[in-house]
Amino acid sequence: MAATDKRIDAYIAKSADFAKPILNHLRSLVHKACPDATETIKWGMPFFENSGSILCNMAAFKQHCSFGLWNAPLLKDPKGILQVKDKNAMGHFDRITSLKDLPADSVILAYLKEAASLNAQGVKKPVSKKEPKPELAVPAELAAALKKNKKAKATFDNFSPSGRREYIEWIVEAKTGATREKRLATTIEWLEEGKQRMWKYQK
Repeated sequence: MAATDKRIDAYIAKSADFAKPILNHLRSLVHKACPDATETIKWGMPFFENSGSILCNMAAFKQHCSFGLWNAPLLKDPKGILQVKDKNAMGHFDRITSLKDLPADSVILAYLKEAASLNAQGVKKPVSKKEPKPELAVPAELAAALKKNKKAKATFDNFSPSGRREYIEWIVEAKTGATREKRLATTIEWLEEGKQRMWKYQK
């Protein structure tokens, strides 16, 4: 019998109605492909592990779900599904809004079985040593907003370069002025609360 975690039961139960069948289906596929998989919660999301290593994870958002394979770069991908760039969501299957958005069960099972086998063999994806990215210039509107809010500015200034970068990139990558203004307001609100950009995914 699959080793399930009640926290994931609760996670699925409180997810949006469209997400429940997606999450339940992915969960069942994981246990079908890897009967010894165990469940846990990391960064607020359901994760699956086997042989002491992460196998995959899934998540539900307001309008879509995501699914990620931890060792995706090492997996055979004849259909080129895992390596598609310019995705609109985290994970490897892009935005999942219904079961129809998922690859065929046979494709997902093949990924999972290979990933589970790699974990069992102790194979891990290589860790690339990246050069530290240079500091990004703070956009004028963000600098002006921070000047008006000492608490938010203190939080921002105390962040690591990567922590500041996450907020700066989020703002400058907005496609419209309205989206940029909304992200700026949210940034100040979260900074005032001492939150990092990806606080929702942290424990």
